[in-house]
Amino acid sequence: MTEIFYDADADLSIIQSKKVAIVGYGSQGHAHAQNLRDSGVEVIIALKDGSKSTQKATDEGFEVKNVADATAWADLIMILAPDQHQRGIYAESIAPNLTAGKTLAFAHGFNVRFGYIDAPKDVDVILVAPKAPGHTVRREFVAGRGIPDIIAVENDATGTAWATALSYARAIGGTRAGVIKTTFTEETETDLFGEQAVLCGGMSHLVQAGFETLTEAGYQPQIAYFEVLHELKLIVDLMWEGGIAKQRWSISDTAEFGDYVSGPRIVDERVKENMKAVLADIQSGAFAKRFIDDQDAGAPEFLELRAKEQEHPIEKTGKELRALFAWKQADSDYVEGSAAR
Repeated sequence: MTEIFYDADADLSIIQSKKVAIVGYGSQGHAHAQNLRDSGVEVIIALKDGSKSTQKATDEGFEVKNVADATAWADLIMILAPDQHQRGIYAESIAPNLTAGKTLAFAHGFNVRFGYIDAPKDVDVILVAPKAPGHTVRREFVAGRGIPDIIAVENDATGTAWATALSYARAIGGTRAGVIKTTFTEETETDLFGEQAVLCGGMSHLVQAGFETLTEAGYQPQIAYFEVLHELKLIVDLMWEGGIAKQRWSISDTAEFGDYVSGPRIVDERVKENMKAVLADIQSGAFAKRFIDDQDAGAPEFLELRAKEQEHPIEKTGKELRALFAWKQADSDYVEGSAAR
């Protein structure tokens, strides 16, 4: 049975009694750090020497230490660096400075699940993962609300790891919305599968295939763009608000009937079999190895795939159309036509 926890289930004083180091000051890092500070927690930011994020963290009122010094200082170390960099940071700067009774925390279980980080047995290893981008985690906290979190414990050396995870979740706003208990394995495998099969890989390639089908049949690319991509946000928003049932209730009868009779022709048993194969690659560690090996080699496959996908005709059409829209996506770091992070 699913276990869900709220404010009343979490003792905020536990995390308030600890010194917390946030490793990384990106999307999640800034949100965790600021929410923790607002909840009365002593926080510093851990960054490698010369990091471009140092000035931003300092400007926002945080003390910045290098990762080794921060780990030596902190009781709880939350690693929020990108997956491909975590094991290097851990081996070089964290592991030599971990002592018994400390807590090593993650917001994604990738490196623990696939064995790239193996913490000492006398250290608590926990996971606290908000299910939203960092700017949303921060915005909802400031508004007095919260984002649902999932929490897990991989190693409970002190006997208090679960209580610490819940306390941390409360401090960043998670228990306002609800916190679900999971495992590192379940979080990692389902997260990767959701990204690859549905949310990112599945959705983006479905949109591209729809665009290609219409344009190859002679329809205008601008019209194809509107029909397979532009209106996607409307559909996703409706599903997010009330599930698939609300989405189907909100659309026309024609669209709903087309959903029932044509959807299974597109997403059929072959698609499910392919999804199972994707899941098998995740569970076996094959995907993780492919990703990490590529990153270690300088990311040639990753960069080649990124460049190829950016050349898809839907990108040129979309850029031209979006330039005509009256609204602007101000709350974003993305630069149109650029893959810069």
